[in-house]
Amino acid sequence: MGGRAVAAPPEADRSGLQIQVVGPGCAQCDRLEQSLYQVLAELEIAAAVDHVRGIHEIAALGIMGTPGLIINGKVLAVGKVPPPAQLKQWIVAATSGD
Repeated sequence: MGGRAVAAPPEADRSGLQIQVVGPGCAQCDRLEQSLYQVLAELEIAAAVDHVRGIHEIAALGIMGTPGLIINGKVLAVGKVPPPAQLKQWIVAATSGD
């Protein structure tokens, strides 16, 4: 089952950003999720963050290594936790329509 949370800092931009962290709930998956929340708070960007944990859901997404990261339907990372600077770059690009 996936868990859904919304990261919404007080002065958050309502960007409509959709983020999926893909993985069964391992330490790396949880680290990626927490890093995302920190980056979103720093950027003051609101996003729907869904942690996809079910093996069948993960397979349906085509993710072959965990953790995986999908932003607005685009697979951006598989099998690693990207550094915060990379997460920021991807999030800013996604909110600007790139």
